Parts: sequence; C-alpha cells; structure tokens
Amino acid sequence: AFEEHPDAPVIRSFPGLAALTGARVLAEIGDDRTRFATAGSLKAYAGSAPVTRASGKSCKVMSRKVKNQRLAAVGYVWAFNSLTRSTGARAHYDRRRAAGDHHVAAQRNLFNRFMSMLFHCLQTGHTYNETIAFPQAPAEVQAAAA
Repeated sequence: AFEEHPDAPVIRSFPGLAALTGARVLAEIGDDRTRFATAGSLKAYAGSAPVTRASGKSCKVMSRKVKNQRLAAVGYVWAFNSLTRSTGARAHYDRRRAAGDHHVAAQRNLFNRFMSMLFHCLQTGHTYNETIAFPQAPAEVQAAAA
C-alpha cells in the first residue's frame, strides 16, 4: 500500500529510505500536511531536535527524551543507511565527527537535517535533490577540482 501512496515517490527519493523504512516514516508522520506547522515541530516530534537547558552560567544541549520512539528508531537506521548512499550525507556526518560529536550524536544531527528536508519536500511536492540538500562549500569544490 505504501507504493500506491501519493507521497511515496517523495519519501523514496531520499537516500537510505527504502520501502520498509519509508513506509514507517510515512506511518509515523501521517499524510496530513497541516499536522506539523513547521519543520521544527516535526523534528521535535521525531526526537531529532536537541533540547537546550540554560540556567545562569550553565548551558547543556541534550538529546530529546520525549519523542516518537518508532520514528526515532527508523531515523537512526535512515541516517546510517544514507552514509553509503549519499556523498553529501557522508560529508556532513564526517564534519560532525571531526567537530567532536560521538557517532550517535552525528547521526542524530544528520537525521535532524533530513527531517527538515523531508518536511520541505512533502510541503512542496518536490523530490530529494542531492545538490540542493548538501551544497558543496567553495573550499570543498576547489579541493575536488585539484
């Protein structure tokens, strides 16, 4: 039934989402486009958006504990699968790891980014485009050309 859904081509266009994981994502977020007003609300629901706790001089950024566990679980698999299917996703993950993130935090950040893209693509009806999703920085383009 997933393949017959009007949103299936958009969801399947993302790297790392196949029939089973795509069906899970669609089942968890639903097909009502008014359910989530912003990409931030979708990311909070999925558990990919971080929670910042600030008090006085201390500031902690933590992972979200209250979330849709099924969507968060498929997001972990989605981010992991996309590392071998998308050069942009791999470069983003590697940048996060180089910045000091642990494996799970870097994957959650990648999932967070994918959720923003998915929200936009579902709202507009466009499919995933690697060059728009992960534009190369000028330094990366020059390094690739050399």
